[in-house]
Amino acid sequence: MCKNSQDVICSNAGTCHCGRCKCDNPDGNGLVYGKFCECDDRECIDDETEEICGGHGKCYCGNCYCGSGWHGDKCEFQCDITPWESKRRCTSPDGKICSNRGTCVCGECSCHDVDPTGDWGDIHGDTCECDERDCRAVYDRYSDDFCSGHGQCNCGRCDCKVGWYGKKCEHPRSCPLSAEESIRKCQGSSDLPCSGRGKCECGKCTCYPPGDRRVYGKTCECDDRRCEDLDGTVCGGHGTCSCGRCVCERGWFGELCQHPRKCNMTEEQSKSLCESADGILCSGKGSCHCGKCLCSAEEWYISGELCDCDDRDCDKHDGLICTGNGICNCGNCECWDGWNGNACEIWLGTEYP
Repeated sequence: MCKNSQDVICSNAGTCHCGRCKCDNPDGNGLVYGKFCECDDRECIDDETEEICGGHGKCYCGNCYCGSGWHGDKCEFQCDITPWESKRRCTSPDGKICSNRGTCVCGECSCHDVDPTGDWGDIHGDTCECDERDCRAVYDRYSDDFCSGHGQCNCGRCDCKVGWYGKKCEHPRSCPLSAEESIRKCQGSSDLPCSGRGKCECGKCTCYPPGDRRVYGKTCECDDRRCEDLDGTVCGGHGTCSCGRCVCERGWFGELCQHPRKCNMTEEQSKSLCESADGILCSGKGSCHCGKCLCSAEEWYISGELCDCDDRDCDKHDGLICTGNGICNCGNCECWDGWNGNACEIWLGTEYP
C-alpha cells in the first residue's frame, strides 16, 4: 500500500508504517508530502535566494508556477516586456492565449507539442493555432492515416485529393451514401463514428489498431482491452471478457473480478485498511469490503485504492479519456503497450499488432 506507480516504497522519501507513508521532513518544514511522499517542494527553492520559486511564484508538488512577468524553472527570469504586451503577442486570432494549446512566456508561445521525437510538431504556429491532430481520423503520427491517407494537412485542415471529400477526406465521391449518412451508419448508438476506435469509410468501420482482435464490432463498440488490468491480466484471472465487460466466476465480483465475496478478516481489520489519512472510510466516497474500497458506482469518475482519485483529471482526445488506448489511474493515463502521450493518443510501435 506504500508503493508508488514505480513500485518504490514511499518514493524513497519516507518510511512505511501500517500501510501509510510517513514522509521525511527533518527540518519540520513539511516540504515533502503526498500519499507516497511523491511531492518534494525543496525542488522549488532557488539556490541563490534560498526562497521558494525565487519569491516570484508558488510551488506545487516540486514545480514552480510563476507570477505575471516571471519565468524559468524557479521563476528566476524577468520578462523585458510588460505583462500586457506579452499577453497581446500570445493571443491567437480566436482570442485565446496560445490557442489554449501552449504556454505564454514573455510574449512567445511554447506549444504543448505531443510529438515525442522533438521534430516539427503536430501543434505549431506563432500562437499554436495549427493542430495537425485535427487531420487524423485516429491520431497516429507514424501511420499513413493523415487525412485518411487521401489528402494533405495544412494547419489542421485537410485538402483532399481528387475523388475524396469530408473533414478528414474520409468519404469517397464514388460512395452512394452522403457523408452524413456514412457517419450515421458508422456511429450507431455511440457518440463518435466507429466509437472513436476506428476509421469510417462509406458507412463501414475499420477498427484500430488493425489486426488487434480485442477491438471489434460493427461500429468498433467492443474493446476487450478494458477487461485487462495494468499487468495485462484478463478479468483478474477470475472471469471472462465479453465485449469489454467482465463476466465473473462464482465467488468473485467487481469491474475486473478483483474482489472475493468471502472475507477472512474481521470488520475492524477490514475498516483499518480502508481508512484514509484523515481517518475517513474510503474518503467518504465508497464502501469497504474485505480491506478494499468499493467506490461509488453513481460517481463513475471516483477511483483509487481509497476512492481518493478523480478520473476526470485524465487527459482526453476526441472526447475519450486516455483516447480509449489506456486506463485512467488516479488522474493519469496508463497507456497500453505501443501507445504514448498524455492521453495515450500517439502510436509508437513500428507496426500495428
